[in-house]
Amino acid sequence: MPDATYVAFVPSGMSAKLRSVLQAEDTGQISWRERRVMFGSEFYFSGPPKLARATHAYVSEWVVRH
Repeated sequence: MPDATYVAFVPSGMSAKLRSVLQAEDTGQISWRERRVMFGSEFYFSGPPKLARATHAYVSEWVVRH
């Protein structure tokens, strides 16, 4: 099955924290990249569809809670 890519917008005040966590962790089958945009960053998560979707959901919840 082909990989899926999901995008999560993270406000600028939270981007550094997420970047730090992602750089420190072994993300396994998920690859990620950051694209800085006005007022924050877009984080792209690619990998197996179920895992990429779950990662996107987790990051989206994290942004809302913090």
